[in-house]
Amino acid sequence: MSEKIYYHSPYQTQWFTSINDIWEENNSFYVVLEQTAFYPEGGGQPADTGIINGIGVQDVQIVEGRIVHQLAEKPIEKQVDCAIDWNVRFDHMQQHTGQHLLSAALHELYSIPTVSFHLGKEYTTIDVEAANLDKNQLAEIENLCNTYIQQSKAIKTYFVTNEEAEKIPLRKLPTVTGPIRIVEIEGIDYSACAGTHVATTGELGVLKVVKAEKHRGQTRLFFLVGKRALADYQISQQILDSLSSFINTNKHSLKDRMEKQETENKLLLKEIERLKEENSHYLVESVLSQQNSLLIKKDFADKTLKDLQYLAKAILHKKSCIVLLYTYSENKLLLQYNGKFALHCGNLFKEKIATFHGKGGGNETQAQGTFSSQKDLNSFVDFLIDTIAELV
Repeated sequence: MSEKIYYHSPYQTQWFTSINDIWEENNSFYVVLEQTAFYPEGGGQPADTGIINGIGVQDVQIVEGRIVHQLAEKPIEKQVDCAIDWNVRFDHMQQHTGQHLLSAALHELYSIPTVSFHLGKEYTTIDVEAANLDKNQLAEIENLCNTYIQQSKAIKTYFVTNEEAEKIPLRKLPTVTGPIRIVEIEGIDYSACAGTHVATTGELGVLKVVKAEKHRGQTRLFFLVGKRALADYQISQQILDSLSSFINTNKHSLKDRMEKQETENKLLLKEIERLKEENSHYLVESVLSQQNSLLIKKDFADKTLKDLQYLAKAILHKKSCIVLLYTYSENKLLLQYNGKFALHCGNLFKEKIATFHGKGGGNETQAQGTFSSQKDLNSFVDFLIDTIAELV
């Protein structure tokens, strides 16, 4: 069995050891080392990454009690130099210790147990036995965690027997038998855990609860610790600075200014709709005065489909006819009618529109389509004009 360096020396990044076993399977090579500092995936914590004799370690798993390292190439020598990726390792240490601290705060303040833990690439999450946690509770939990971080509490790990574990105030009783590894945060938390952890809470830097979501009757907390929290703060600050500069205010007044601007925008949109309605009245009169047939056709350079729908409705309110409207700004078309015509708009579009590289559909009295180019739109318009001419 390999010596697990990560248990007693989580800060060790390089070592020299020998290969005890190696085999090939599915175009990958699998190696068992005499000593390893590579943490294997487990307990919610991802595997370490790094190199063995310059060959990248793709994955580390425990298989039948052995720590197996997956490599893309076969090491030539039996004696190998190994190194873990310290940035990945320290990130995992910060997130995992942060989880212990967050779970301890939840237990201390509200007696809420943690059900599960997952250390992802972007966020770390825990699921807790609580239907809901409000903003005030989350703030209190976060503040307590950061208070403990500022106190730089010592963190130590050690093994105990099952009998010894019964005398320790563990936050959660383990189900394993045999030697149990304890992670103790001085005066705050005792947990059975096999993961890698920092030496003091001060090394966490900061813990930030990002959001809370309801999940299967429980609450899932998303949080960031250390370098992840700092990176998130830096990005958030850049966004705030950009928005503040754009709106010409400071970040403390940003929310009020944006709410005021939203109110003003809504009033402007209402005024725009009123003016469009007024303009449409004149446009409808103009179109009808110029066309006296059962087919009213009109193209536009800058109308939206919504504009076309409103115009068609207004025209049909004044006259029983077939309306064919289309806009080049979106390469969209609307066909609609009222009265009695031997025409099923939806079926016609369904049967023919794909021939003209278009997409769309509708019902008996109305259909709309979108085309990949102005040329295709015009070709379909010509087709519709010829088809409708035969009907009316």
